[in-house]
Amino acid sequence: MATIKDVASAAGVSISTVSYALSGKRAIAESTRRRIEDAVRELDYRPNAGARMLAGRRTYILAVTEPLRPDTYTPAHMAFVLAVATAARRYDYDVLLLTQEEADAGLRRVTSSRLVDGVIVLDVLRDDERADLVRSLDLPAVLIGVPDNTDGLVCVDLDFEAAARLAVDRLADAGHLTVGLLGHPASVYERGSNFPPRFRDAFLEHAAHRGLEARFATGEHDPAQVRAAVTTLLGPDGDLTGLVMHGEEQTQREALTYVAERGLTVPGDLSVISAGSTFDTSTFDPPLDVIPLVPGASSERAVELAIAQLSEPVEPRVELLAPTYVDHGSVTPR
Repeated sequence: MATIKDVASAAGVSISTVSYALSGKRAIAESTRRRIEDAVRELDYRPNAGARMLAGRRTYILAVTEPLRPDTYTPAHMAFVLAVATAARRYDYDVLLLTQEEADAGLRRVTSSRLVDGVIVLDVLRDDERADLVRSLDLPAVLIGVPDNTDGLVCVDLDFEAAARLAVDRLADAGHLTVGLLGHPASVYERGSNFPPRFRDAFLEHAAHRGLEARFATGEHDPAQVRAAVTTLLGPDGDLTGLVMHGEEQTQREALTYVAERGLTVPGDLSVISAGSTFDTSTFDPPLDVIPLVPGASSERAVELAIAQLSEPVEPRVELLAPTYVDHGSVTPR
């Protein structure tokens, strides 16, 4: 079935121009209008119920698709669900939560039956079947996350690449020459989650750019595996002096406990930064500097863009939110 994006492409105009031509909201050049009308006839484009909602027939419900996978870190993901629900209430909207791991089926069901006015996609994979589905819908949709192919999509996320560079710069500027990254469990990278490899790759690349030796290890759920990963990062000569942790709260706490058992102090022997964290690192012992992942910021923007699409098309885009650094004193000069 043809979409408004197909019509725009065939007529050589923007999606918003097609919308204006079909709705009559704005004056369109006659030659442009004819191209759009020809494309509509040729593609047999028929605005569906989603388009009719633009005229005011709304359900005031947004679908939030958040598959609960075996390795889902529930506290962080539910923080995003709550943030989306809170943002939606500001527009008098409720949310319908879809948690099936087979996310495509649930999303097809609620969109085909027109139960919702729009879709917010969470826990985005690098190659996500839901991205292909939302491209085919004449329905507002925003992804919180960035898949490999962003063509035709509206995406919002923390700039994880910039966050990784910020962490490296803090350590490099403090004189640290050997740095390590304790990441998420290996299964998170293997299933194609979008943000952990973005952070990891930027970390390793920027560390090389700054002339640092960089190491990476995955942080698993088992305490023994966490300790083995930290041992790998510290190196046989114990020359690691800067550590960045991008993973679950319990993993980071276990890593700090093991560092203390090794007789190392933070920040005296080892400077440590927590990155992309949704939890309060000021309660750690010792408190950790953090580059926080703030669910409210990206969720509010995602809902804002979804609601905006109910009035007029929003051009495809990727909006990356700048990271911030909160200093708790866990990084000192080497």
